[in-house]
Amino acid sequence: MAQAATPTVIADYRRRLKAYEEARAAFEEDAGAYWNAIAEKRRIRNAKRRNRQPVTLDDYVLVRPPLYDGPKRPVNPEPEEERSPRRRKSIPVVADFLRAAAEQFQFAPQRPKSEVDFKRAYARVARAYGLTKEQAVRVYSFETGGNGNHDMQSGLSTSRPGSRAISTAIGYNQLLTTNSVELLAEQGDDILRALGEKAARLSGPQRAAAERKIAMVKRMVAYARSAPDTWSAHQKLADTPKGWAIHALVLDIDVGPLLQTHKLLTSIIFARNKGYARPLTAAELEMMNLTGDGTGLDMVTMPQAMRERVPTANFFQRRGYERNPVAIRYDTVAKLLAVTDARMDSNSAKPGARELAAAF
Repeated sequence: MAQAATPTVIADYRRRLKAYEEARAAFEEDAGAYWNAIAEKRRIRNAKRRNRQPVTLDDYVLVRPPLYDGPKRPVNPEPEEERSPRRRKSIPVVADFLRAAAEQFQFAPQRPKSEVDFKRAYARVARAYGLTKEQAVRVYSFETGGNGNHDMQSGLSTSRPGSRAISTAIGYNQLLTTNSVELLAEQGDDILRALGEKAARLSGPQRAAAERKIAMVKRMVAYARSAPDTWSAHQKLADTPKGWAIHALVLDIDVGPLLQTHKLLTSIIFARNKGYARPLTAAELEMMNLTGDGTGLDMVTMPQAMRERVPTANFFQRRGYERNPVAIRYDTVAKLLAVTDARMDSNSAKPGARELAAAF
């Protein structure tokens, strides 16, 4: 049996606990002020852009966020009441999406006979919609490490037994469930048009199968449009069995390439509509893919001299930043874009990326 802590040990613990709490409170005060300033500067930039006013260095916080470097919380030497372990929220995986598709829409995505077949389908669609080989291949290289399959899910790896999914992101561009719902709601008409054109070129059983797929996608589009066209509303739909079923479309050789192409294309169109005429580099497109179009465009439109001075913290919420070691380490816009380019360079030499490049 463990011996009870002595009064001296308990007194020392309480002294160290007080020091920790005081240090932590001081840090939280500084951090709170910093992240409030980040939010205020973001509001100012958004207002300026709405009014077509130029954004300057003064519209960003130019110092790095405070990081806690005080004492650690000491371990209580006295017995504490046992707490139930906090249950980790289960993240659905590919098998769950496939099951939901079968149960909710009586649908099974048409999987490729080989990975190169999916790459060829993606390259055909991407090229037809105006994506360049460099954009598609380098984004794929960054998102999948240069060797990902069409059903690759973030966090899961066949080379790491026991690995866990860390998000619902799947595929060459790592679409989340919310991305799939939002893309289907916003781009559903174009996706149905493309499927209809392909079906018109078929006959017999293949034509009948294509028409059944179109009917099912129409039902999914209707569900995706049953909520307001906002990210938060789409997020709620995505976290339902029907939302999971929609995400299974990413695995379909006809619909998956359309969804992933539209994910990148919407960023390109967004930038163009905001007056940014120069073609986006793959790294710039990835910033928009990762952080959202508005935030990404904020970085993309920044002159190089500003990129070298503006900290990456300006483009994150506090929690997201503190959990992102890449943004912390590469702490300016210029450094973040440079490391993104470097990873694209190295991963583009891997077999999967070379295979996708050859498909173009």
